[in-house]
Amino acid sequence: MGFLDSFGALVSSIIAAIVMLVFAIVSFFITVFIVQAGAGLAGYSPSGEFVVLSAAILATGAIVAGATPMSSLGGVYE
Repeated sequence: MGFLDSFGALVSSIIAAIVMLVFAIVSFFITVFIVQAGAGLAGYSPSGEFVVLSAAILATGAIVAGATPMSSLGGVYE
């Protein structure tokens, strides 16, 4: 059963990677909308390139911050 267990782990890892990729793409599109709406509320009309660049930076920061272990800040150690 060792081969089937490792094959199941591989399939679950692939599925998890696909789900995380989909969530990252959805997060990026939501961030584009938020940046564009925020710029409109502030009275700015940036071009699409700047909206996409700033949304990409914000989405990347959110993804990296979500993947960073923050337990050391709370005094919790493994």
